[in-house]
Amino acid sequence: MAPLFLVLGILPLTLAGGHDYGAALSKSILFFEAQRSGYLPKNQRVQWRGNSGLNDGKISGVDLVGGYYDAGDNVKFGLPMAFTITMMSWSIIEYGTQMGSSGELGNVLDAIKWGTDYLIKAHPQPYVLYGEVGDGDTDHYCWQRPEDMTTSRAAYKIDPSHPGSDLAGETAGAMAAASIVFHRYNPAYSAELLKHAYQLFDFADKYRGKYDGSITLAQKYYRSVSGYADELLWAAAWMYKATNNQYYLNYLGKNGDALGGTGWAMTEFGWDVKYAGVQTLVAKFLMAGKGGGYAPVFEKYQEKAEFFMCSCLGKGTRNAQRTPGGLIFRQRWNNMQFVTSASFLLTVYSDYLSSARKSLKCASGYVSPSELLSFAKSQVDYILGDNPRSTSYMVGYGNNYPKQVHHRASSIVSYKVNPSFVSCRGGYSTWFSRKSSDPNLLTGALVGGSDAYDNFADQRDNYEQTEPATYNNAPFLGILARLHGGHSGYNQLLPVELPSLKLAPKPVANPAIANSIALEQKVTTSWVFQGKTYYRYSTKVINKSTKTLKDLKLSITKLYGPLWGLMKAGNFYFFPAWINSLPAGKSIEFVYIHSAYPADVSVSSYSLV
Repeated sequence: MAPLFLVLGILPLTLAGGHDYGAALSKSILFFEAQRSGYLPKNQRVQWRGNSGLNDGKISGVDLVGGYYDAGDNVKFGLPMAFTITMMSWSIIEYGTQMGSSGELGNVLDAIKWGTDYLIKAHPQPYVLYGEVGDGDTDHYCWQRPEDMTTSRAAYKIDPSHPGSDLAGETAGAMAAASIVFHRYNPAYSAELLKHAYQLFDFADKYRGKYDGSITLAQKYYRSVSGYADELLWAAAWMYKATNNQYYLNYLGKNGDALGGTGWAMTEFGWDVKYAGVQTLVAKFLMAGKGGGYAPVFEKYQEKAEFFMCSCLGKGTRNAQRTPGGLIFRQRWNNMQFVTSASFLLTVYSDYLSSARKSLKCASGYVSPSELLSFAKSQVDYILGDNPRSTSYMVGYGNNYPKQVHHRASSIVSYKVNPSFVSCRGGYSTWFSRKSSDPNLLTGALVGGSDAYDNFADQRDNYEQTEPATYNNAPFLGILARLHGGHSGYNQLLPVELPSLKLAPKPVANPAIANSIALEQKVTTSWVFQGKTYYRYSTKVINKSTKTLKDLKLSITKLYGPLWGLMKAGNFYFFPAWINSLPAGKSIEFVYIHSAYPADVSVSSYSLV
């Protein structure tokens, strides 16, 4: 039956369902742009947001500008942020090929780098890591746009005297996972990430302790209930995957029993409890033939990974709870985080089993890889609207989605529309209490979702159900890419081989420009020279109008190499000397070469005659 399982596992599920997984993927990535803190880039697509948190870290003498707000508030919490980066990176590591074919790979890389740039800043010394900026108590007392916030922006750190192995371990995992992703696209940056990962793993293992014992303000919001043992194993797994260094594989083998990797049988996976995740990774190492002398220990990891899979499917000895409509249900408060994380593990494990030509053994019998994937798909479809309420729990997807999201920035008019200052308590009285839809659409956000009986109340004060979070979306990226792109036939157990960047046309902010001019970028070739990968990008400017295009002025930023086919004057680019206009329906192409992902190309001005 194994070959049959393999065939079933590669069906293009996008066609089998009624959902546009590609559109859902694109929207899900946009949510991260709405969560950005710091100076927003020129290619920012979520236009209703502005710069914020520009003095973060200043009172501590460190630059902590940037990163992500975790949910509907304005605090930067290090543990869930690092987990978010790890899961976004894992999504690309497994399904980068599918993301590349969707045209979204560049956007996900941008989303990861926005997070890792911040994590690098937060780790200024080998044994110092800043794990929080802002104070949850004062922040929750206020309802303000990030651009207006008057709350505390104090920074809190861990160090040898105030350890935090869970925080340092998760951050090491995030750096290691991201280094795998950027190895193809930005080798120097990948090496920098790996340097931080080495130091952070050493910090986590050498100075052991729970981070919320050192950063006590985090206890009310992101308490580390599971402790730090799971993060040490999780970090070691990612370090091995990133470096192929036997030390980290030995660490997993020697510490599996003591740190619970072989003992804890879980029915949840998320920013706090990592056991099911590390057990899934170790099972992959084992199936790929890397167990060596630790194979008996790794088999125990795999048994626990499969306990988790069977539990989710409802075919184990202790099963995860489900709503009457079929959704995995763990808790009332932001249940969606557990649904997307579990669905991601089911998806990757399905592909591991298919690659190994194996099936899953549960208490109720054998399960094919395709059955795991189908169940994960059922969870995705529930989220996107196939549920008793016919409600999409992704904002902006479908016709019936949450309109009163528990989110400060989306619920208050954009400062670009009305720059009048919104005070701490004034935000509650004017904006929080409104019963109408949010003025800003928080496209792609996955909210907390329905309760144990599939009920949902779209009300801003119903934070248990209407608040979104970055760690809800991060694992969702990989599943959506997999369902949209199908399985391309490669072996999931072989070393990571990420695709070259294929770019979808970037949306133009001005509708008039969008209707008149199209910009299309793609990678045409790549090569390695002196250890660095270079890319040749081709960019087409297409006149979509019925008139002749003249006086075109382009803005090109993040360009680090030579460009051919345009003339430059000052900070702008123009038609080459031998072309003064572009007839209707015609295009002009220019090329450039550099060792980074694509430059940002936009239309500044033009005329039609």
